[in-house]
Amino acid sequence: MNKNLRIGIIKETKTPPDKRVPVTPAQVDTIQTRFPSVKMCVEPSPLRCFTDDEYQYLGVDLECDMTTCDILFGVKEVKIEALIPNKTYLFFAHVAKKQPYNRELLRAILTKNITLIDYEYLTRPDGTRIVAFGRWAGIVGTYNALRARGNRTNNFSLKPAHECHDMEELFAGLKKIKLKPIKILITGGGRVAHGAMETLSQLNLRQVTPKEFLEQTFDEPVVCQIEPMHYVKRSDGQLFDMQHFIQHPQEYESIFKPFTKVTDIFISCHFWDNQSPKFINKEDYLDPEFKISVIADVSCDINGPIYSTQRASTIAEPFYGYNPQLDVLEPAFTRPTNVTVMAVDNLPGELPRDASREFGRDLFERVFPALIEDDNEYTIERATITKNGKLTTKFAYLQDYVDGKE
Repeated sequence: MNKNLRIGIIKETKTPPDKRVPVTPAQVDTIQTRFPSVKMCVEPSPLRCFTDDEYQYLGVDLECDMTTCDILFGVKEVKIEALIPNKTYLFFAHVAKKQPYNRELLRAILTKNITLIDYEYLTRPDGTRIVAFGRWAGIVGTYNALRARGNRTNNFSLKPAHECHDMEELFAGLKKIKLKPIKILITGGGRVAHGAMETLSQLNLRQVTPKEFLEQTFDEPVVCQIEPMHYVKRSDGQLFDMQHFIQHPQEYESIFKPFTKVTDIFISCHFWDNQSPKFINKEDYLDPEFKISVIADVSCDINGPIYSTQRASTIAEPFYGYNPQLDVLEPAFTRPTNVTVMAVDNLPGELPRDASREFGRDLFERVFPALIEDDNEYTIERATITKNGKLTTKFAYLQDYVDGKE
């Protein structure tokens, strides 16, 4: 067991700022009660969804120097100039997929001898994620899709998600709207897609099968959720096999196009490998039968499987328009022929209090014991990208990325 650990909650330094916290005020109190050897402190910040006063009210230290802490928790990437050498950090680093925009961050982490533990790779032995904000991305992204539909049609109006106090208010607003007979499509089967279905459940929509969705018309709004076996097929003609698809995505081709001809709102919640087939190509938007008017790209793979997702949008400006005829992006809702795109890349930040509570609870139950007591299942080890100024064995493949060779 690690004795007398000092753990700090750092302020978020990424721009635009994120209001989420890894641990709420009440959870700090719970952690210190459960682990008496741990002393936690919080770096003051005017931006958090939980205020400094809320932490202070529960006796949390806001005066301590972060350089005196052993372990530092954040949410999003830490600015290079804010990194403290020789510390252990936990945050979403976005480096393990060789993201070009964070190469310098990883270089700085190595130079400063920082141990980096990435939330994204905290998993159980079977590979399932332990902590994630995916459910909240699905909840908010789907709400935004409905809001975009209302703005396009002028049939109803929803307030921005970030102006709702919490999920309860967000869902209450949904119960006041009525959709016309439209078809809503969701791709994916994980926690993001489950969050999307959670939002749509507030509207009591009829859920139909992929076959019904493609072949039938309805006098009521319907939703269909599809997984990879519905939108890709093996190029060699053999039957779809999920494990094979995960391991060899390049050996598959898209069969998504029929869905573009019958869908009104497309909410993408799938995981996409850059070797997988694309969903919608540039030419697909020009097909006279292309029907999709709103694409809520919750997965938000820029220049990836959905051609119109050419940049991320923001919480303040969540929508933009894609003009297929001119192949340009335009302000949202300027032309009825444009496709409305929602591509906010930090959706859980719109319901930060709810999302933070769930995230912090999972950290407390599943990560803190491994971090503070015994890491018997190698939970922390699997998620450690750098240690002692070097990449760990699991992440050694990033060396060429660090060296600028790829």
